[in-house]
Amino acid sequence: MSERDASSATDLPHRIGAPATRALTAAGHTTLETLAGVPRAELAALHGVGPKALRVLQEALEERGLSLG
Repeated sequence: MSERDASSATDLPHRIGAPATRALTAAGHTTLETLAGVPRAELAALHGVGPKALRVLQEALEERGLSLG
């Protein structure tokens, strides 16, 4: 699956970057809703998910009334 295919199959924000998108989808998180309640430390442990990606994800979740754990 190409990077474009991987990112188009999710509703994760594109601003998190391709490495973070790949890491999250490989871990089974293909939608923002699957990230709700997941501890930040668990996501930060994934290769490619850094502080910027976590910030962008938290902001996107908050827009939907959700948050990271």
